[in-house]
Amino acid sequence: MPPIPLHTKGRGARTNDTSRFLSLQREEFDDGWTADDDKPRSLRTVIQADHAKSIIASNDSPDIGFNKSINPYRGCEHGCIYCYARPAHAYLGLSPGLDFESKLFFKPFAHELLAKELSKKSYRPEVIHIGGDTDPYQPAERRLRVTRQVIETLYRFKHPFTLITKSALVLRDLDILGPAAAEGLCRVAVSITTLDRKLARSMEPRAATPGKRLEAVKALSAAGVPTAVMFAPVIPALNDHELEAVLEASAEAGATTAGYVVIRLPREIASLFQQWLSSDHPGRAARVMSLIRQTRGGADYTADWGKRQKGEGPVAELIAARFAAAKRRFDLDGEMPPMDLAAFKVPAKAGDQMDLFGEVVKAVKPQPDVVGLRGATANPVHGFPMSETASPLPVGTEPCLHRKHTFWRNGEEETPRLPGVKEDGAGEYRTPPAPRAVAVEPATPSPSSRKAAKRTIRDPGGA
Repeated sequence: MPPIPLHTKGRGARTNDTSRFLSLQREEFDDGWTADDDKPRSLRTVIQADHAKSIIASNDSPDIGFNKSINPYRGCEHGCIYCYARPAHAYLGLSPGLDFESKLFFKPFAHELLAKELSKKSYRPEVIHIGGDTDPYQPAERRLRVTRQVIETLYRFKHPFTLITKSALVLRDLDILGPAAAEGLCRVAVSITTLDRKLARSMEPRAATPGKRLEAVKALSAAGVPTAVMFAPVIPALNDHELEAVLEASAEAGATTAGYVVIRLPREIASLFQQWLSSDHPGRAARVMSLIRQTRGGADYTADWGKRQKGEGPVAELIAARFAAAKRRFDLDGEMPPMDLAAFKVPAKAGDQMDLFGEVVKAVKPQPDVVGLRGATANPVHGFPMSETASPLPVGTEPCLHRKHTFWRNGEEETPRLPGVKEDGAGEYRTPPAPRAVAVEPATPSPSSRKAAKRTIRDPGGA
């Protein structure tokens, strides 16, 4: 597909092709007039609630370092053009291109689902990885705080976890990560792909700058959090020459160890990445793709276990040798401290009792009825902090107690009123008084109404 010269401002992908699962396919093309447009197109981010039924995902892949994971978000506003999670957006009927960066989903009840799963008698603790697909600290997390609530829950259960991010927002949660790390319950990995601000801006348009990520590594290390740096992905002829420089800067910032992954281009990512190369790096696009294919047996990508992470062939072997030498040179070949699985314990709840044998008898707490809940939610009834703004709830059995209601869409705030609810001068909601009962004398039923009543009694389901 020919590249579109004038792309969407502040986004990684250049196109927004239709999901591969839809019968009607749509794709953009250059009609020759795009370059005459006044300015690049703007695209706003829309965030919707994803009411998941479970929160801990499992995998049995032999070349992934974790079996359990949690992803608070689907889609990622960072817009990294190489992100291997892009194809998953097609399962939602959306494009792995611009939709992946602009149509996001968050899981408002993630912490409640997590507590429920961890409290099961059959649960056996394993290290849970946060952010295996999309970044748990992407821009929306600053307001939604889903990841924050997840790690609060994990720490409350003394459950070990790891997380990976390329955002400096992770420092907001040092008050949890520091104590958790001191108890052997936490590790953090920070992804640093380049030290070149211009390349990072093009390749990862809404992620933190390389300097901010190094500052995050330094602050995490100073707080006692074991921190790894991921030089990922390694892209031959584009950022591989920075391998040693990134590891040296990471070591100076206090990183404990480092890892890398050779760029992966499964499914739609192959075409998206090539469009980006042709648009932003036309002079080296052919060279980059040639070297990538040399690490994949001549193809854009191979998904074979044991090969998909590091690649194969002379180019991949050279990258592996350079990386191993740089780790030794900068003392990044140490082992991360072990995680304490034995510390896991289901915390007691208010109302729990002690039985005759000294064990806690858990009280059954009724769950709120949220069947009628629609859209994004953020209010104290459903677990969000009072300091955060809230989204509108429909009229139903679970009225919102928050005094302000807003939409989490496009960064615009609205303050709709709840039907049947008024706001007094103190800013608190109060339910209007019930209408007074009026005594009405029953009328004498007619013969036809008596027959209809008999039919209704015989057939309660109606006609």
